[in-house]
Amino acid sequence: MKFTTSAGQTAIGPSSSFTGTVYVDGVRTPDEQSAIGCAHVRFSPGARTAWHHHPKGQTLYVTDGIGLVATRRGGVQEIRPGDVVYIEPGEEHWHGATPDRFMAHVAMQEADKNGQVVTWLDHVTDDEYNAERVARS
Repeated sequence: MKFTTSAGQTAIGPSSSFTGTVYVDGVRTPDEQSAIGCAHVRFSPGARTAWHHHPKGQTLYVTDGIGLVATRRGGVQEIRPGDVVYIEPGEEHWHGATPDRFMAHVAMQEADKNGQVVTWLDHVTDDEYNAERVARS
């Protein structure tokens, strides 16, 4: 068993990867024992990731607030606490908070054989962010 104390500091998400104010608390960084990477990410209202993809996919577990997630194939989906979203390997997507609510999620992804967990792309435009939402099922 490996136990890690809460010694890390909350980081502010870099403007190269995020729009708005985003706070990131690292949970786990891939290493020689496990390829799993994990972070608790908190988005202020209107904040969101840039478009990006993961070589081994990504799982999001929403812990608080109301958020949005979308893929290049279309459709912005609302996400709420308890929702789990799996994004396929290589699928370009973004996620973040709604314009008027905070949102937090735990993001889990696996590193590939080169240690890569994410490839960042272009920023989400306001038109993409404000696109019509897909109804919740």
